[in-house]
Amino acid sequence: MRQYFQCGRFGFDMAATPLVMGILNVTPDSFSDGGRFGSLEFALSRAEEMVSEGVDLIDIGGESSRPGAPALALDEELRRVMPVLYALRDLGKPLSIDTYKPEVMREAILAGVDMINDINAFRAPGALEAVAGSDCALCVMHMQSSPQTMQQSPSYADVVREVTDFLRERIEAMLAIGIERQRICIDPGFGFGKTVEHNYALLRNIGKLGRELGLPVLAGVSRKSMIGAVTGKPVEQRLAGSLAGALAAVAQGARIVRVHDVTETVDALKVWQAATTHSSLTNSITE
Repeated sequence: MRQYFQCGRFGFDMAATPLVMGILNVTPDSFSDGGRFGSLEFALSRAEEMVSEGVDLIDIGGESSRPGAPALALDEELRRVMPVLYALRDLGKPLSIDTYKPEVMREAILAGVDMINDINAFRAPGALEAVAGSDCALCVMHMQSSPQTMQQSPSYADVVREVTDFLRERIEAMLAIGIERQRICIDPGFGFGKTVEHNYALLRNIGKLGRELGLPVLAGVSRKSMIGAVTGKPVEQRLAGSLAGALAAVAQGARIVRVHDVTETVDALKVWQAATTHSSLTNSITE
């Protein structure tokens, strides 16, 4: 059965080529590119660059969720993300806002955002109510504890089962208040309260997770510590490992990959598609 994904002003056939979500952090303290795109001018330039590189969605984040990051005040998050969101509104690509605050969700919806990406799975009081009446896509992520404490001692009896059960409960809560299933995607939350072993167990079971819950899976492994743990490379040297992680996620069944390196990921997926489906190779030759 083909999956249709409603994403605000846009819609996607999730049986087609996997989608590439580009990360646009407008934070001074992101683990990977903090401070680089903090100004409106640089954020707009990077977004336009990602469009030229073939990005499918752009995810705007104003608060760092790296392990140990302190919580950000509401007013400061709004100050960082709203001008960027308004500036990119007519860029021609779906815009996602990475936030767990219902107040930010409401303001972003009024500004025309297409997707809400919530590391807290819409558990904050008022979060579900904030998004229920919109047409935004909603990404529901699993996180054990909070960014301040999540990596101190993550523990599971069965990480795949517990993450699946958590996401199922959140999906049921969303459906119960009238949110359409076609607006929902799920994220196992790589690096959010997981050890390296937990992360790779989830990566191997993305397909199982998607089948059990019947929803598209978003995978975000780009430049994360799970890549560094295997390669031994610092964050600025994790491109090859991140590409391998994205391809592994797609091979296992992920339909969206959230990445820092858009052009390289798009190229890698094109080659992967050509190697695995005859039609994509034929189309590229005849166009």
